[in-house]
Amino acid sequence: MTMLQNLTDSLKRAAKSALRQAIGPAIGSCVVAYFVYYAVQGDRGLLAMNHLKAEIATAESVLDQVKAERERMDRRAQLMRSDHLDRDMLDERARTMLNLSGPRDVIIALPPAQDAGDASAEK
Repeated sequence: MTMLQNLTDSLKRAAKSALRQAIGPAIGSCVVAYFVYYAVQGDRGLLAMNHLKAEIATAESVLDQVKAERERMDRRAQLMRSDHLDRDMLDERARTMLNLSGPRDVIIALPPAQDAGDASAEK
């Protein structure tokens, strides 16, 4: 029995020693895995950064469109200022706003636009 007991004691000591040696690297690898996961999936991780870059690109394209629209409106407003009044622009705006036409204007009545559903029903 003593030999069997010595063998079991030595196996227990070897298991404890192996467990002590494995605990440190296991905890370290868990900590590293935690930080790697949040570096990729977290609120400020790689995927979030890609999402933010896409949102920034979309916002910049909207900003460019709004800037172009503002410049166009500024050019039209410049033509209607009192120090540099463009008579054609003033006439165009007055006719548009008052829904009037000139005595020499030719008006062509167009048929009402058809809906896409009506066009497919006729075919």
